[in-house]
Amino acid sequence: MNPTWGIVAVALVAVATLAIGVFGLRISRTTSDFYVASRSVTPALNGSAISGEYLSAASFLGIAGLVLTYGADMLWYPIGWTSGYLLLLVFVAAPLRRSGAYTIPDFAQVRLQSQAVRRVSTALVIGVGWLYLLPQFQGAGLTLQTVLDAPRWVGTLLVALIVTANVVLGGMRSITFVQAFQYWLKLTALLVPLMFLLLAWSRDGRPEAQAPADWWAPLGGAASPQTIYSTYAVIAATFLGTMGLPHVVVRFYTNPDGHAARRTTLIVLVLISAFYLLPTFYGVLGRVYAGDLVGSGRADTVALELPSRVIGGSAGELLTALITAGAFAAFLSTSSGVTMALAGVVGQGLSDHGPWRGRLSSIAALRIAAAVCVAVPLVLAFRAEVIPVANSVVFAFALAASTFCPLLVLGIWWRGLTAPGAIAGLVGGGACAATGPIVTLAFDVDGWWGTLMGQPAVWSVPVGFALMIGVSLLTRSRIPANVTRTMVRLHTPERVQVDRRF
Repeated sequence: MNPTWGIVAVALVAVATLAIGVFGLRISRTTSDFYVASRSVTPALNGSAISGEYLSAASFLGIAGLVLTYGADMLWYPIGWTSGYLLLLVFVAAPLRRSGAYTIPDFAQVRLQSQAVRRVSTALVIGVGWLYLLPQFQGAGLTLQTVLDAPRWVGTLLVALIVTANVVLGGMRSITFVQAFQYWLKLTALLVPLMFLLLAWSRDGRPEAQAPADWWAPLGGAASPQTIYSTYAVIAATFLGTMGLPHVVVRFYTNPDGHAARRTTLIVLVLISAFYLLPTFYGVLGRVYAGDLVGSGRADTVALELPSRVIGGSAGELLTALITAGAFAAFLSTSSGVTMALAGVVGQGLSDHGPWRGRLSSIAALRIAAAVCVAVPLVLAFRAEVIPVANSVVFAFALAASTFCPLLVLGIWWRGLTAPGAIAGLVGGGACAATGPIVTLAFDVDGWWGTLMGQPAVWSVPVGFALMIGVSLLTRSRIPANVTRTMVRLHTPERVQVDRRF
């Protein structure tokens, strides 16, 4: 395939992203601008921005690759990733915004009055963020290698440099505009080629997908205990992990108030539901026209390869270039959001709580933190073996579901949570969620043991909740003295005047 159009598409997305970032720099002046866009982002803009950062490489390329390879069971991933916002809407969005915090560690400190909880939360934010950045960088390298025949490191390095530049230039204000633009680009990049692919499929006489019978059936055609467990593990990780993702949570701090946070969540539900209809079609059409990608290690490229295989010619190349632009935007938008979340947490640690306290401005600390936080997953992306993007992202969801989900739900809705309880749950739930996949990858464990370790959310999430509740009950004397004031603040709408006696 002629790579010219692909190069043009990537270049245009890169230039547009940097141009929007420079525009953000012109209106970013204060610390609040850089960290939370001065808490002035409207629900419509914020909904587009959240959707833009949330629809990552796992959504844009990974879902189509999983459906191509494994069939109907993989639809639980987009269902779970969408439904997680319903739980976020009900339990977290508005109270979290009312907390007035910048980050999850900020919320933990406000709620529990503990520097130790803050430090543990910071470490986990970094862990979840790196797990999320690694597949974005690897996916960018794979995409440019497939479309442009470029070395894999080119795409990886290009995304890392553009993301770092955008965060350093304008912080949250810049990436809000960037991510909103990139959502609509990604939607267009999948929708327009799909229309032409479906027309070609109809013209060809509507050939059926060449797949085994169990590819079409839920639970692999047989409801065995292991397949049922795996399905519920995906549900638990994706449903509960969304509310604990640092780059998702931090965006709700940019809304003006709790009511706006709820409206934002409703808009996100509509936008990502519309988007997730599209990758499924690419996976099914891949079974018709690109079945050779199954088992080749290139299933994630099915959306990129279909236009040239089905349509061909200059039209196929143009459509492939459009999909390439969308894929590149997916890497940039998600990486920008995760980097911003990490930079906000680490930057606050540098300027307010570390040995450089008082020596660095908050904005300078954020800029330094952004560069540092990108460097580690960038190096890992060069050295680590490439794994399917959707699978690797689920590891991050399981970790967030086992740690930050209990912290946020109990911190918002149960006044009895204590700092020792929070630390026990964060450490215990995080250890369970992280150890399982590591054991599976390191020792190639099979059977029930491998299933339990490889998909730990079913048991690691209850461990996190149980430890937080149990240890908190044993340390009731450590309940913060100002817990009543904090709970009133979290649950009272902004338009209601709070009695100052609280």
